Amino acid sequence: MVLFAVLLVASLVGRTLKYHLHGQPSATIDNLNARIDAWWIMSLVLLLAFLFGRVGSIVLFFLVSFVALREFLALVYSRRSDYGVLVACFYLLLPLQYWFVLTDWYGMFSIFIPVYGFLLLPILASLGGETARFLERTSKIQWAVMISVFCLSHVPALMNLRIEGYSTNILLLVFLIGVVQASDVLQYIWGKLLGKRKILPALSPSKTVVGTVGGIASASLLAVALYPLTPFTPWQAGLIGLLICTMGFLGGLVMSAIKRDRGVKDWGNLIQGHGGMLDRVDSICFAAPVFFHVVRYFWKA
Repeated sequence: MVLFAVLLVASLVGRTLKYHLHGQPSATIDNLNARIDAWWIMSLVLLLAFLFGRVGSIVLFFLVSFVALREFLALVYSRRSDYGVLVACFYLLLPLQYWFVLTDWYGMFSIFIPVYGFLLLPILASLGGETARFLERTSKIQWAVMISVFCLSHVPALMNLRIEGYSTNILLLVFLIGVVQASDVLQYIWGKLLGKRKILPALSPSKTVVGTVGGIASASLLAVALYPLTPFTPWQAGLIGLLICTMGFLGGLVMSAIKRDRGVKDWGNLIQGHGGMLDRVDSICFAAPVFFHVVRYFWKA
């Protein structure tokens, strides 16, 4: 309830600032409101995960992956001969990956897409008989599946971890998403308050050195404060927070590079009328696999 109260206040502040501009455009205020909206979406996702439990969380992130994959594949140059490849992505790799999460089959969950999926997709593409831009087409589709399906599936897979003396795995999702999303927002706030020197202007003009360092450090302190939700000690929570925030930042840069390469500002611009799911989860895509495997390696019962 506290989180939703904070979001409500933030939304009121953002909308009030926009109202006082009297219709004048402001990239700063629009960016702030977009980030607040992203927080609302991720908070609602967590609320639904709480309400529906493990199976509901898996189904929920299956749908998130489906939408994210659809967005990503919108930028892929494909030919009619690639139809079978795209069908395999949506109707074979995606459901099977989440089936392995649902059945807690860790072995297949961890290697199915990086091994079997990555071998299958170029095979199907070659059977289409089209050689034009073959490497570009297949590598982009592989990368789309890797990010949108494999990486995101690690979020609900946290529900399968067995940790001695700890049974509320849903709180691991809260910790992961809350800390990484907070890092994104805090980087923006620090950058607007004190940031001057751009860290990588070609990829992300809004990110500054001070903003990045201040945001990641602040979110890492938040991770320390949230340690009671986790099986970690305070210092462990802080180190893990630093790790996932850094991965989230780097993931954001990678996804920004892809968008700049395709000449779009937001993933939602790729599909008319679509909200841009990848804009909401780009940082989590890179943080989730690292978080999952660190927790599994060091805390698994």
